Amino acid sequence: MSAPFILTDTTNLVMAVFLGLFFGFFLERGGLGSPHKLTGVFYLTDFAVPKAMFTAILVAATGLCLLSDLKYLDMSRVWIIPTFFWPQLVGGALFGMGYVISGYCPGTAVAGLASGRLDALVTMIGIGCGTLFFAAIFPLVEGFYKTTDMGQITLPELMSMNHWVVLALVFVLAGLMFYAMERYEKRGSSSLPK
Repeated sequence: MSAPFILTDTTNLVMAVFLGLFFGFFLERGGLGSPHKLTGVFYLTDFAVPKAMFTAILVAATGLCLLSDLKYLDMSRVWIIPTFFWPQLVGGALFGMGYVISGYCPGTAVAGLASGRLDALVTMIGIGCGTLFFAAIFPLVEGFYKTTDMGQITLPELMSMNHWVVLALVFVLAGLMFYAMERYEKRGSSSLPK
């Protein structure tokens, strides 16, 4: 049987809650419910977040490619967010600004709130207000919002390359990034007074 492992709507919801709880638990246990650790990468003091994110991306991408090739997962039934290049670039920049100011992204804000952090609650209120504001001004920005529509495109499709080749390139880039971060962290720790 080839499917995205979702048999019914109820199964889908149960899996989402179950995986979400585990995701939040591991975020908090990894210290990623703390805004100091989350914004550390912007101040070049803590690289835990990019290490965790790239590790998750690599594991998930490898699993998707493997399950798809083994015919256990039908990728045509997996919904991919359509790409709107410029609007998503602007949205990413706004998201990054909110991340630096608040110290949270939406997922880590929920994890922070679950551990009793008041600043996480303020962030979640801000996310809600921002969402309502965007909904209110959407008619004014709808034209821009729909520009540069590239459809549901993936990197292998965009680069016209086999998905394993693209994944190998991402592994190499991630490895170089991890190496550079480790070197920087070691250099920083060696310069601290003993």
